[in-house]
Amino acid sequence: MANVVVVGAQWGDEGKGKIVDWLSERADVIARFQGGHNAGHTLVIDGKVYKLNALPSGVVRGGKLSIIGNGVVLDPWHLVGEIASIRQQGVDITPETLMIAENTPLILPIHGELDRAREEAASAGTKIGTTGRGIGPAYEDKVGRRSVRVADLADDATLVASVDRALQHHNPLRRGLGIAEVDRDALLAGLRAIAPEILPYAAPVWKVLNDKRKAGKRILFEGAQGALLDIDFGTYPFVTSSNVIAGQAATGVGIGPTAIDYVLGIVKAYTTRVGEGPFPTELLDGDGQRLGERGREFGTVTGRKRRCGWFDACLVRQTCATSGVKGIALTKLDVLDGFETLKICVAYDLDGQRLDYLPTAADQQARCTPIYEEMPGWAASTEGARSWADLPGEAVKYVRRIEELIECPVALLSTSPERDDTILVTDPFAD
Repeated sequence: MANVVVVGAQWGDEGKGKIVDWLSERADVIARFQGGHNAGHTLVIDGKVYKLNALPSGVVRGGKLSIIGNGVVLDPWHLVGEIASIRQQGVDITPETLMIAENTPLILPIHGELDRAREEAASAGTKIGTTGRGIGPAYEDKVGRRSVRVADLADDATLVASVDRALQHHNPLRRGLGIAEVDRDALLAGLRAIAPEILPYAAPVWKVLNDKRKAGKRILFEGAQGALLDIDFGTYPFVTSSNVIAGQAATGVGIGPTAIDYVLGIVKAYTTRVGEGPFPTELLDGDGQRLGERGREFGTVTGRKRRCGWFDACLVRQTCATSGVKGIALTKLDVLDGFETLKICVAYDLDGQRLDYLPTAADQQARCTPIYEEMPGWAASTEGARSWADLPGEAVKYVRRIEELIECPVALLSTSPERDDTILVTDPFAD
């Protein structure tokens, strides 16, 4: 049975929540492998809306095991609040349905404080556009070998030593930023208080997943952000603080790369971005405003308005390559209904040179201008379509042209936020 990795193939907000929920019916285990609670997934099931940040999308499906892997950085206080909120919507979450890797690094209050202080101190043009939730500083502590991890909560002496090691770094840094030093006792008290609510979910996730795999269970690996925010292959420095591409799925939960059978890239039928950074096809005109309004382009977590632009085939072809995508799930096709003309970026002009990829250097990225190919739009509605026969001919041509340009086939086509409004071409689990 195939195990599937789902990655966003743009800058995020591609509709991963719906697709992961749609696929989770076919999966036995849903494992989150990177990111923090800065990314939001909105699920609409039978008219009921679920908004998730830290929890894997599979928690709303009964009979599934959801896992938070070691590649995630976890705010324990946020998680407890999110669990309580989802329970109020009638979803049962227990240690039998949710597990957290014992080696998962924790996001502490000091991480959020540092995150916000840095962003406030940054000069215009150098701000990253962080959500201020401490994800970046938490990953820094992981790499710096000073994280407080889930397993540390189980032993007070270990917890104290871990906190002291972290504060040896953070207090001098805070003094340099003009922030008061950390109240060590208050931090320890908060961790001791939250520990009993987190530890019941702690487990050796690497072993659980390997046992599930041996038993023939289907595993769905879920990322949080889009591949263009990858720390190595994104639009650096305007990126997230972890690897997002599909290869991270293996190290983010502790399972070998040979366990990955299919990579599904989630791709919006146009392009959006939240925060700062290059965006070659961004529209600052009426078309951009129309895309934002029709697509309801506001962040699930921050409520920030998303920047909107035409579909960028160069970028998606690039992310399909770096993640080894076998098929894409094309979402929000219905947002394009009614446009007389559509544009697709097929290349860039960089100082008179034609490029079929986005260069690495930030100054070159900023100078890239899109080279467009125009296609006729369609007047009929695609909203709610569940078969190719339900789509206008021009919409089918648009989808087929995208496949050609990104050199990757469409496996699923989404035509509304409702999970059943999906056209299945290839079932990733049947690979």
